[in-house]
Amino acid sequence: MQDLDTESSLVEQREIQSIFFGGGTPSLFSPDSIHQIITGIENKLNLKECIEITMEANPGTFEQKNFSEFRSAGINRLSIGIQSFDDTSLKNIGRIHDGQQSLSAISTALDAGFENINLDLMFGLPDQSPQQAINDIKIACNQSVQHISHYQLTIEPNTYFHKHPPQTPKSELLWDMQTQCHDILSENNFKQYEVSAFSNTNKQCQHNLNYWTFGDYIGIGAGAHGKLSLANKITRRWKRRQPEDYITHTSGNPLSGESVIEKNDIVFEFLLNALRLKNGCKFEVFEKNTGLDKAILIQACEKISPDLLIIDNATIKTSSKGYDFLNDVLENFL
Repeated sequence: MQDLDTESSLVEQREIQSIFFGGGTPSLFSPDSIHQIITGIENKLNLKECIEITMEANPGTFEQKNFSEFRSAGINRLSIGIQSFDDTSLKNIGRIHDGQQSLSAISTALDAGFENINLDLMFGLPDQSPQQAINDIKIACNQSVQHISHYQLTIEPNTYFHKHPPQTPKSELLWDMQTQCHDILSENNFKQYEVSAFSNTNKQCQHNLNYWTFGDYIGIGAGAHGKLSLANKITRRWKRRQPEDYITHTSGNPLSGESVIEKNDIVFEFLLNALRLKNGCKFEVFEKNTGLDKAILIQACEKISPDLLIIDNATIKTSSKGYDFLNDVLENFL
């Protein structure tokens, strides 16, 4: 709440559309602590009447027992880090839960009254076959959830897998996994609206849609990031990362740094996010969230082939081909 005090004056009277408890494992917080935070936010800021409040959770039994209390505390959307239902695949990526615990977590969340649940699934796992990836998707589609995030495993720097690269499926198999899984999701009424996001009708993640349309957000907590449009400039702000350092400075200044996004970079950053959306983005959203005229965006896109990028009177989006080769499209703006 002290950290929020440093941000609330920057928000002014703008309406808060969503709250997202994410990063690490916020479900290890007690339900009472979550309730205190949500109540504190309600007292300090102007919240949308039907606000989306998401919590990320692991399928472990410790977190499961609190799902009902988290619901009572104000969480109305749960994002469960399943990753896979296959025990061997989970073991290969170092997860401590198993497939049965994943199924139990989903059942517990439904019993707790959650009507908006996301499952995180990964494909391209070490030694994973296309059939294993397909089985994961089929199981997920049968769980009465409303949203599925489907990511390809990526090897990040400074991780165990970066130091000890696992044997992952070849690119041909990855493409096969992805296309077959996407087809199954579509057949089960999960419509793709973003590169890795699939949902039932009207169940898109509102918090992430704000990111992808270059909207503003504030970050509370150790290592949290925020983006705000202030005084005709767009500023990124981030908090001290190490918990002890963050706590020590919270009563003073928990901010670790801030930077202004240069005008020349705004178009690229906008497109980097907005073109991830299957239906692209309207020009009016670009103007609202960047403060720039749509002519600047149109000019930047003129060099891109129309069989990759489609521009009409109101919207910019990739073609089907452009969506399949999104990274190649984005490289044109570097």
